[in-house]
Parts: sequence; structure tokens; C-alpha cells
Amino acid sequence: MNYIPLHCHSHYSLLDGLSQPEHMSARIEEIESTACALTDHGTISGAIAFMREMKGRGLKPILGCELYCSPNNKARPNAHLPILTKNDKGWRQLVQIVSKANHPDNFYYKPRVSVNELQEYLDGNIVGFSGHLGSHISNAIEEGEDSERVASILQDVFGKGNFFLEVQLMDSAITPKQRIIAEQVREISKKLGIPLIATPDAHYATKAQALDQRILLCTNMHITMERGRSKDFQLSTFFNSDNFHIPSHQEMLDYGHTEEELANTNLISDMVEDYDDILQSPILPPFDCPDGLNPDTYLLKLCEEGMHKAPAGKEANYRERMNEELSILQGAGLSSYFLIVADMLAYVKRQDWLAGPGRGSAAGCLVSYLTGITSIDPLQYQLMFERFYNAGRNTGGHISMPDIDIDIPADNRDEIIQYVKNKYGQGKVGQMITYQTMMGRRALKDVLRAYGEASFDEMNRITQQIPDKAKIAGELQEMKDNTGSSSVIQWALENQPEKFEEWVRLNDKDELEGPLANRFSQAIRLEGTKAAQSKHAAGIVIGNKPLNEIAPMVYDTKTQTQVVGFEMEDVESIGLIKYDILGLNFLDKVSGISKILNRGEI
Repeated sequence: MNYIPLHCHSHYSLLDGLSQPEHMSARIEEIESTACALTDHGTISGAIAFMREMKGRGLKPILGCELYCSPNNKARPNAHLPILTKNDKGWRQLVQIVSKANHPDNFYYKPRVSVNELQEYLDGNIVGFSGHLGSHISNAIEEGEDSERVASILQDVFGKGNFFLEVQLMDSAITPKQRIIAEQVREISKKLGIPLIATPDAHYATKAQALDQRILLCTNMHITMERGRSKDFQLSTFFNSDNFHIPSHQEMLDYGHTEEELANTNLISDMVEDYDDILQSPILPPFDCPDGLNPDTYLLKLCEEGMHKAPAGKEANYRERMNEELSILQGAGLSSYFLIVADMLAYVKRQDWLAGPGRGSAAGCLVSYLTGITSIDPLQYQLMFERFYNAGRNTGGHISMPDIDIDIPADNRDEIIQYVKNKYGQGKVGQMITYQTMMGRRALKDVLRAYGEASFDEMNRITQQIPDKAKIAGELQEMKDNTGSSSVIQWALENQPEKFEEWVRLNDKDELEGPLANRFSQAIRLEGTKAAQSKHAAGIVIGNKPLNEIAPMVYDTKTQTQVVGFEMEDVESIGLIKYDILGLNFLDKVSGISKILNRGEI
């Protein structure tokens, strides 16, 4: 029986882990394992994507996190503590733990939680382990403290049978201290009877990706490859070893692990149940309808009231279209969605703010026009409802949500968000994260900078030839449809080769040649890797219960507030609804000019 990798990071461990979820699941198949744990540093934002990829291959996902622990959460040093969830209840507890660690009172450079705080959420549904370099037990050993007492405390915290001692050996040839710690951890196991597990510390899926992961570290720490390899550099082991991948069972044996340590990883995997309740169909928050009406009857009432917008003599056509749309929308249970959006726009108009008339395919929806969400008559301009929404989008029991953007003056965006919080509950409304990825120019610059082979001016001269992703979005989508992946750099080399012939070119076999061929190849491989977290410019999330019971709330350092720690697709996968409220500076200017004109100042 092959072992289960239980200590693995993805690219959601920003500028540290490289693996994308699909790479991890492919590697698990390759080494003929049956499961894998995700333990990103301080975050679970990659859990949904990881679970989706693993289940898609018939593999078991184990959802976890490597927590940053410190006694008072404001001490700069911290200990790393990996934890894994055994079931849906454990997952919900992990969500609350991560949200707690990201609370403004706890966040200090990293999201932090103390062991005492952690214990409040544990009741046998979470497994913990310690022993690798940087963990509580390893730190105790190195500092000459009573490591057996630390192990006993942690076992009491998690409960007997839910705590394991971790042995890591993948880097012991370069870092002898790792083997010394491992032997002492084994002695603790003998004395206390706490079982041992063998773990990797995977930051990339395969050995071949070690070089690419070093680019992330160079970017994160503002160093070159040469500096990273120097012995006095704290993380030099990552630059001198390619063993931070997901190893096979045989590789783990070659490192010096015992069969018992490897077999015990399956004990943990066997504890983990299927996560059945995480993925949900959309759960709309309740909308408080007047006069005892339900959402369907109230939406119909608003549409009827808006029928005065129909041109004389064409009321029958408008009513027929209205009924057709309502049949589809209400058949999908979407009445509350339209009522919520219409209520937001009604508030905007009550404040005498200038709202946009509607954008994109939403302008093709008559229900939106009749309820005041848009101000464009779709029948007058022969706009198709089916481009906005059609019943065929709902398959396999999944309800696809509409996408209506609300455009308001940028100066008023915070006020409308506060209105929504007041209406639905502060804890049930939040903004959400988004990620910046290494793409095109950025990816190539990061690679060139890491090797220190090009001057600042030359880097700019090379990368300015690469187009912006947004300008070739259609071409990139076509590339992805045809090949399964897309690359801005690859597109530029294929379509504008003359701009790069000084540094690189494609030969007849579609291979890269030239003095910077290796650097371009590496940048292409890195495209799509997540590199930075920020707050989504438009999206807000409204839940039917406190968001920190459904999704991790993460700390946004710019606004010093917590936001939902999932991206758009994952937000919707767990049943939350995203609404886009866009603040446009253009509307501020138009509104200001209008007020000046009305006052007769010009």
C-alpha cells in the first residue's frame, strides 16, 4: 500500500508553493497513491479548486492548513502546525480557525492563532501533527526545552488518536539537522506512544519543477539565484535541493523512512470521510418582501408596475416576453436575486446618485428593465434574453447564477456596500479576494531578474514587446480551447516573432532557440502561477448566515478589514452569491458636471 502525502503546498502559498491543483492531482496519480492533503501556509483559499481536481480524478482530497502559531499572536517568531480535517464538521471548524487567525487582532505579518485559541474549535474532527523543522516540537528540541512535554500538550489539545509525530527526511543530506530532529522525534514516539508519520514538504509536484519554484522565492525575497544558493542564506536548502516535490513511496524509503511511518499515513487517510456538504447549489439570502408577498409574487408585482414603460399598443408583446423570462428565472429560483439587485439600484436612485444604464448581456433582460435594474429597453433594440440567461445553463442539478453589474459613482461605492451590510447583517456581507498571476511581462521580468543577467533597461526593452493579456483575451481563449492552456509569451512568439529574434525564436519543431531561450521557456511555464492577493474591485458576497461559518475570512492588509477568502468560482461553488458593484470615476465626473449645470454655475 503506497503512502499518502500529507504535507503539501500549492501556489496558494503565495511565492512559496508552485504547484497548481491539477499538477498535484496528476502527480498523485503518477505515484499511484490514492489521496493527498493540501496544507498551504496560513490559507485554505485553494481548498475548493484542489478538491475539485482530486475528485475529478477519482482521488481523495484531504483538506487542511499549515497554521502559524504564536503564544500572543503579536510575537514575530512563530511555530508551524499542520492540521487536517476529517469530515465536513472539521472543515467548518477549520474555516472558523482560519478566520480567527486572520482577525485584525491576530494578524501580524501572517495570520496567527495560539494553541489555546485553536483548542476552542477542536472536538475530534481535526488531526494535527508536529515534528518538521519550524514546528513546536522541533523548536523545543533545538532550544533545549522539554520536547516530550510539548508533544504531550499537543496530544491533549487534539485528543488521543488525533495527533501524530511527523518525521521529515527529504533534505537530510543537505541539512543534517533534519535527521537529528527526526531521530529525537522517533524517541519521543517510543516514550509517549504517539504514532509516527512520514511526510514530505512538497512545494512543487515533480523534481523538474524545482528550478521554477526558486524563481518564486527570488521574487518574494528580492534576491538572485546566486544569493539563494549561498550557504549563509536562510532558505538556501530550496536552492540546493530538488527534493521539495511530492515523492513516491520508494523515494520516501530511500530518504530513510520506515514502512511503519509510511503506513501510518494511510491511517489518517482512512479517518477522512468524503466532504459532502462543502459544495452547494446557490443559496440566496432571504429578501424581506412587503405585504406578506413571497419573492416570486413580489417580483411579478414589480414587473407589472414597470409595464407602463411598454410603448402604446405593444403591451401584449412586452407581457409575453416578461412571462417567458419569469418562467425561466423563477423556475431556477432566482426571484430573490433580482429583488436584491433592484433594491440596491432603488437605494442608489433614492440618494440621487447617478447609476449606469446597464452593461453587457444584462441589457437583454426585460425583467431587469421593468424592475429598474437597467434603463435599456431590450425589445426596442431587439436584444436577446438568451444571451443573458437561458435554462440550458442549469445542468446536473446546478443552478447557474445571472451576472448583473451595477455601475455607480466611485465615491459612493462604500456607502452602497454599507447599506447592504445594514440590510442583511454585517457578518453576512463581505467583499472578496482576487489573485494576481504571473503572466506575460511580469513572468519574464521575474525570471530575468532572478538570474541577474539583464540590465534594467534591457529587461524593459525585451518585455515591452509582450502585449497586455487583456488586449489578446480572445486569442488566448482560442489557444486554451485548442491546446488546453494559454500563454501570453507563447502567443507573442508565434504571432510577432520579429520582435524577439534578437533573444529567442521558434524553430521548425516549435522549440525555442536563442540566447534567452531557457529564460523564455521558464517564464512560459510560470505563467498562471498565483503571485499576490488583493481585494476584488467589484465583487461583494451576501450569505444567508454569517460568512465566517461558510468561507474563510482573510485579512486585507490594504483596507485592514476581512474579506471572503475564495475567488469568484469557488465562492459560487459553496453556495454563496456574488454581486458586482463597480465604482466608476466617470460617473462621478458626469454627476459633478450635471450638478454644476443645474446650479447655473456655467
